[in-house]
Amino acid sequence: MSILIKYYKPGGFNIALNTIWRCNSTGTDVAVNKIEEDEEFRVLDILKKRQRLQRRVNKRADIQPDRADRMATDQNWGNVWPGPKTFHPSSVPLPLRQGYVPKGQAPPGKKANAELMKVPNFLHLTPPVVKAQCESIKQYCTEWPKLLNSEEAIERHYPVEVITSDYCHASPSIRNPLARIVTLRVKLSTLNLDKHSRDKFIRLVGNRYDEATDLVTITADRCPVRKQNQDYVNYLLTACYHESWNLEEWEREKMEEDMEYYNWDKNPSKRNLVKWYLKTQNQSTDLAEDELTNFDVTQIPNGEEYKVAVSSYMNDGESAETVEKYGEAVRKLLGLPQKKIVE
Repeated sequence: MSILIKYYKPGGFNIALNTIWRCNSTGTDVAVNKIEEDEEFRVLDILKKRQRLQRRVNKRADIQPDRADRMATDQNWGNVWPGPKTFHPSSVPLPLRQGYVPKGQAPPGKKANAELMKVPNFLHLTPPVVKAQCESIKQYCTEWPKLLNSEEAIERHYPVEVITSDYCHASPSIRNPLARIVTLRVKLSTLNLDKHSRDKFIRLVGNRYDEATDLVTITADRCPVRKQNQDYVNYLLTACYHESWNLEEWEREKMEEDMEYYNWDKNPSKRNLVKWYLKTQNQSTDLAEDELTNFDVTQIPNGEEYKVAVSSYMNDGESAETVEKYGEAVRKLLGLPQKKIVE
């Protein structure tokens, strides 16, 4: 609220003194000002408005170059890509391309390439990283035995060989069903078998035995896990080994005519050879049957070669090779000249 008071001085000028008394009536002042503003028209000042509106300048952001372009050539790749992870184009300083495009165009690059992110990669397994990892696990390894310095020594001390395969392929899962297959190989001569058990073992394994290399090969793939198949092949080898040593009652009753193979020691061929040799030495040929059967043919010159030739001819069948070996063994046994080869 404002109050105007005037004072008059005689014979002089009029002096007006405005004395303003302010009261705590803020609400009243606001109401008065609002009424005054409503009574007046608003002025549109175009010039001043243009001055207030300054032109906006678009500042371009400072874009840094790609990380792949800023990488040093001598950097430690193990720190950049320490383990298996999804492909990231800015972390790989290589011009990789993957994908199918129509003929005549280059495959898509590594930027925004979904094909490179679909499959697992092995960018972390570089030669320096693999070497560093091998060095770190050396402390857990033992030294190679000095006595195993040749293939013959390894086969003698470790006759059983287990073969498995690992696969790496492009798919959402790194597992391959072929990795479950386990193959066991062992030389039959390394097993403790006599003549009867050896023959029975060979008949039990069937075509899994290779006579040329003397190797027994057992393969298992029926179980879903490799460890299960490995236990299964070990079981098969153990079962065949112990079963070959079992002698059934019907096997004791087998005669020479029932045998599956030609046993030269129990056939008349050996008895005839022994009697012929004793006659040439002017010795008595009246020996018992057991003495003729157990006679050592190594005492007869070229007798062992004759035994092998006759057994091969009877067991392997008649062929040009078996007939030729049999003829050579007979000539050596009788002291006849060898057959001349006509060219």
